[in-house]
Amino acid sequence: MNMKKFLAVVLAMTMVLALVACGGGSSSTETTKEPAATESTEPATTAEPAAEPAAEPAADGLKVAMITDYGDITDQSFNQTTYEAAKAWAEANGADFTYFKPASDSDDDRVAMIEKAIDEGYGVIVMPGYAFGPAIVATAPEYDDVTFIALDVSAGDLGDGFEVPANLYCAVYQEELCGYMAGYAAVKLGYSKLGFLGGMAVPAVVRYGYGFVQGADAAAAADGKTDVTLKYAYGNQFYGDGDITAAMDTWYADGTEVVFACGGGIFTSAAEAAAKVGGKVIGVDVDQAGIIDGQYGEGMTVTSAMKGLGATVNSLLTAVKDGKFEGGKVDTLGLVSENPEENYVQIPMGSTQWSDSFSQADYAALVADMYAGKVSVSNDITKTATDMASTIAVTDLGNLK
Repeated sequence: MNMKKFLAVVLAMTMVLALVACGGGSSSTETTKEPAATESTEPATTAEPAAEPAAEPAADGLKVAMITDYGDITDQSFNQTTYEAAKAWAEANGADFTYFKPASDSDDDRVAMIEKAIDEGYGVIVMPGYAFGPAIVATAPEYDDVTFIALDVSAGDLGDGFEVPANLYCAVYQEELCGYMAGYAAVKLGYSKLGFLGGMAVPAVVRYGYGFVQGADAAAAADGKTDVTLKYAYGNQFYGDGDITAAMDTWYADGTEVVFACGGGIFTSAAEAAAKVGGKVIGVDVDQAGIIDGQYGEGMTVTSAMKGLGATVNSLLTAVKDGKFEGGKVDTLGLVSENPEENYVQIPMGSTQWSDSFSQADYAALVADMYAGKVSVSNDITKTATDMASTIAVTDLGNLK
């Protein structure tokens, strides 16, 4: 059985809980072991690993380490999702687990933490985020007895000419597909003044954004709507601050109803601005309704564009334990079924604000059409945001900072 089919089977079996590569804030602490567990704020109806994966047979002697990227394991996004999934798997399977946090946002410090984990006997290294590309190139070929699992690390991140070794598996996601679902849902749910706030314009964030534009455009065309507008910008960082919040204040004051905030902690600026005027936001990577609604106001989150980070971690670690790990590849994960909850990219069934104009059944029909190839979504990031729309009016504002 090839790795993609193996992942799809395990994903379908384990999708019960949802917990980045959109990144987070820069980090400073060197190494931390077994911190107190953070409280999960996710609903129990989205696609991520079960809280207690199958525990037989035990992974005797298996030592798993996660290395954080820009952020920390409390970033409520990419790092936290990966950490919680790996920790839960290790506890359920009797494996040793810890995580390491680089001293700074640099390739040298990421390499240092990878080597530190290996020196301490950790034979499986899990790394979330495109920034690990150079560190992987520097370490994976050298430590061929160590298994490397990289999330959101593409061939481009590894560089031209790099041959993926057998001990490395990289998973990338079709963010444009769940971005499309979120944009389509937003317009179908009645919103006509949209915004996209990306973190940095890295490929994953751009794919989310371009998918969002295409989905909104398709929904407007299907409903004959000619008044849908979309402001499009990047904060040029993966965290919110006063300047970006001020820009979001301007958007909402100008009539923007909902902003797709895509990029680590940058959602805080959109949520802070939305909270002042009763506006809405769309989450990213994981189901962020529990986080955003809990901190900024009940009912603020319209939906979230999600990818199955936790399910990927769970299935790959299971493959390592069972001796079925298949490395030497960069695998693209997206739709594997017409059933929305069996896919690696989706919006949440539980927390999306469904209505008569866009119901769960309507969403399922959309996914079935996407899976069947009846809906085509471009992932061409060489184009512009305005190139992705023919019906709605897109204003591309570039970088806000």
